Amino acid sequence: MADKIGVFICIGYGIAEALDIEALCKVATDDLDVPFCRTVESCEGPGLQAINEDIANEGLTKVLVAGISPRRYAQGAFADGVIVEKVGLREQVVWCQPPNEEDTQMLAEDYLRMYITKLQKMEPLEPFQSEEPIDKSILVVGGGITGMTAALEAAKAGYDVHLVEKTDKLGGWLAKQHKSVPTRPPYRELEETGVDALVAEIEGNSRINVYTSATTSAIKGAPGLFDVTLASSGNGKPAGESLATLRVGAIIQATGWKPADPRDHLPYGKLEDVVRNVDLEAMVKEGGPITRPSDGREVKSIAFIQCGGSRAKELHSYCSSICCLSSLKQALYLRESDEEAKAYIVYEFIRTPGQYEDFYRRVQEDPGVFLTKGEVTDVTRDEDGGLVVTVRNTMPGDHVQVKVDMVVLAAGMVPNAADGEAIRALEDAKIKAKVGETEAQRAQAAEKVEELKHHEGTEILNLHYRQGPDLPNLQHGFPDSHFICFPYESRRTGIYAAGCVRQPMDGLASREDAAGAALKAIHCVELTSRGEAVHPRAGDKSYPDFFLQRCTQCKRCTEECPFGVLNEDMKGTPLLWATRCRRCGVCMGACPERIVSLKDYSVEIVASMIKAVEVPDEIEEKPRILALLCENDAFPALDLVGQHRLRCNPYVRVIPVRCLGSLNPVWVSEALSAGYDAVLLIGCKYGDDYQCHFIKGSELAYTRSDNIREKLEKMAMESERVELHQLQISDYDKLPEIFENAARVIEEIGMNPFKGM
Repeated sequence: MADKIGVFICIGYGIAEALDIEALCKVATDDLDVPFCRTVESCEGPGLQAINEDIANEGLTKVLVAGISPRRYAQGAFADGVIVEKVGLREQVVWCQPPNEEDTQMLAEDYLRMYITKLQKMEPLEPFQSEEPIDKSILVVGGGITGMTAALEAAKAGYDVHLVEKTDKLGGWLAKQHKSVPTRPPYRELEETGVDALVAEIEGNSRINVYTSATTSAIKGAPGLFDVTLASSGNGKPAGESLATLRVGAIIQATGWKPADPRDHLPYGKLEDVVRNVDLEAMVKEGGPITRPSDGREVKSIAFIQCGGSRAKELHSYCSSICCLSSLKQALYLRESDEEAKAYIVYEFIRTPGQYEDFYRRVQEDPGVFLTKGEVTDVTRDEDGGLVVTVRNTMPGDHVQVKVDMVVLAAGMVPNAADGEAIRALEDAKIKAKVGETEAQRAQAAEKVEELKHHEGTEILNLHYRQGPDLPNLQHGFPDSHFICFPYESRRTGIYAAGCVRQPMDGLASREDAAGAALKAIHCVELTSRGEAVHPRAGDKSYPDFFLQRCTQCKRCTEECPFGVLNEDMKGTPLLWATRCRRCGVCMGACPERIVSLKDYSVEIVASMIKAVEVPDEIEEKPRILALLCENDAFPALDLVGQHRLRCNPYVRVIPVRCLGSLNPVWVSEALSAGYDAVLLIGCKYGDDYQCHFIKGSELAYTRSDNIREKLEKMAMESERVELHQLQISDYDKLPEIFENAARVIEEIGMNPFKGM
């Protein structure tokens, strides 16, 4: 059936007062042969209902609604099966341009041309359908408080769960705690951990299969199609012995934490009576009085040293969240065991966030607990076997010495996650084992592979991805997640980190984190079963198609994909795991042969939008600037420009792109060949403090800028005509300035010499 395109132009919100609506309709019907064009009073509420009625009555298959911002429509606002594009005449034209001026009218008309042209090129979306049934069960790796909570939450929601724990019993660090800090008002009394009840609930839930003394020795596949091999961790069975093979839909990594080792930072490991907070917890858990490791004498005084060397820059500089609370709790252990005992807490900062401040005040009220800000410079053994703690820069004085029976270091949390350096070394060794120049080099590399396979930190998930066997991690070893907008998401679609492996947190926060990760896993399997994408394009039914007949096996798409969507065969031909795909289009931007496309987003579609603009001749002195804006930060920022009624340069024509990483350099050459005078490429900020929504996309665009400069040189064009910018949504007020600066550059270097050719 032939497409029937319809255009609805909204005349509300001041649009009709600022634009020539009749002229806009003529652009659609006369210039672009659109058979149906109608004005509507509003494109919300009853107006939207009227649009949907007209779509049905007229049998429209493709529709352009020109009115409010595309971001103002709820998902499902239009009938299924109809391709709908929206252009924000209100925010992106009327609210940021003077009314009834020629340039304002030209801007609105160009946007109609661009989006109608896009509609003409788009094809109906057909969600990806796997040849195999999509599995909706969930694998939880780690049987501590986070893993158990995630398993229970998923099971309560009606999903089957496989819970895998490396040790011989569930509970994790929670099971090693004597008591928990108070989590309920009035936040004064220590609480039972509740671990036994949690374990009993797990064991009594028929939807949860528990595997103790087990690890994931291999995970292959993709969301909905993960094949997991479980192996013995060595408790009672030979380590590595295969236990079971599972098919699961999504994975939650809740592998928890381990205490930092503060050796060489204060005499831990040199003086027996200098212990870590976890060591003291184990002593109290065993029952009986707290005794000194060196001579078994009952402890009457303890110095708790906050940060305990664990925040040394050469170790890790982050705060571990619960150390201060643990010391306050353990000070009460000592005081409750002996009312004459003394606890000294030395800190640089005390951190008891939220309602835990009330617990801090309760400990301050105890006459046997002494807190002081200061820096511990030394711990030495006294003649009678006690310890002398030297503290400087204290609040009461410059230099203080405290004599105690024991010193407890508040050792921080280190995630039980992949060792990034070990992972990279393993992958390098694998490559050298295959392509080493000599047989001896290949054999040596193969030995290195076997050695690194069993290196601590390379045996967490054991993923079969070309990018490595585990989740990529951040600088402190925590699995990389989108920590700004989507904290559970990792670069491996369908695999969600939760709890202390994701970031330091207490037990209460771990429970909440587990529930969040369980919901993300459920969301993933449900969307995957419908052939739709997860964040940030949740519900997107498109997916990339590869015209492999033209593939040159350059491997750029497989190497640059942030999410490990593509594996490759022995020749280097990309192999698509569609359910891993986030629909960012980075592979499309990477491909020099332009063999990658989506039915509603492709190199050809964007190029046609670029060429649809009417570029004035040089004599008219009306330059044209193309701005390709990331749809996640920069394009929404343009809406804010309009909402704040900031004036924008009228010569700029904006096209939203899924990610700046999807930018194909041909778009720049197409624009300059078509007579545009400059091109602006504006993507998300990236780095440690802010992230591209597709993790690496914006950064990749910058690394590809050499290709763009090369094209400019071939065209004998000035490099100033193309600019790359990073922008976060809160910096919306910088957009008009960026646009205006580009116009000034054109004034300085002159119009595009290709204009009018």
